[in-house]
Amino acid sequence: MEFVSAISGENIVKKYKGFELNIPKLDIPKGYSTALIGENGAGKSTLLDILAGIRLDYKGSLLFFGKYNDRDRENDPVVKTKIGYEGTGNYYLPMWTLRQGRDLQKLLFPNFDENKYDEICRQLAVPDDMNKKISELSDGNNMKIKLAGVLARDTDVLLLDEPASPLDPLMRDKLCEMIRDYLLREEGEKSVLFSTHNIADMEAVTDYAIIVENGSIVEQGFVEELKEKYTLVKGEKEDIEVAKKSLYSISVNNYGYEGICLADKLDELAGLDVAFETPTLSQICVAVMKQNTKLY
Repeated sequence: MEFVSAISGENIVKKYKGFELNIPKLDIPKGYSTALIGENGAGKSTLLDILAGIRLDYKGSLLFFGKYNDRDRENDPVVKTKIGYEGTGNYYLPMWTLRQGRDLQKLLFPNFDENKYDEICRQLAVPDDMNKKISELSDGNNMKIKLAGVLARDTDVLLLDEPASPLDPLMRDKLCEMIRDYLLREEGEKSVLFSTHNIADMEAVTDYAIIVENGSIVEQGFVEELKEKYTLVKGEKEDIEVAKKSLYSISVNNYGYEGICLADKLDELAGLDVAFETPTLSQICVAVMKQNTKLY
């Protein structure tokens, strides 16, 4: 499926001791919600920091909204205001109150809507005591005020680093709803890229997936296309040794096995007693990650 890129990049490289992020080509679809998926240490945060301009010590080139490069991002305030970023670091000094945190964002971002911020905080059940110190908030509530801050700005793209990680299931569902609402503000014009190491709770809001392992993109595509590319196979225990030769990944239980198979290799399973199902994105991701991880 063809698409226009909200953000694109070429030959993005960032080296650390013992690790290298190396992405020859990157495209984030415009108008969609993209999940950046990978285990801890795969390079997700590094990539998001590069896109947001938090890290500038990288090689390669970036293009934003089809016309601004990474130098424009740093020198043209218009570009910066179009990008909303939520990262994993500490945003506020420990002694700051909720009121001071809100006022700081109002001062820093001309496109920050104070009323919208207050409404989002209310929807997310953030404590309403504005004199409460931010350092006293739970991890979940801390994430909520960071999300409220970025969602209260008039931006064209959101870059969110593990936004669901500290949230409870109800708030993760609310986050998915808010991301969809953001995309609908100007349908086709807004874009979201969020990272996660556990896609199950965010699959409902994922249109496009990029799977990263060991600093490289190992799979990507629209979710429906990935579900056509891969098939979930279930079979009998006695066929495990034969089936595993054709499966991308396999897990065994007391009743038999199940695994992910590339759709174009299903003919290799002919003659076996198997059942085919459409896999979830989570099942596809785990299979792809197992194929590329260094843990096994």
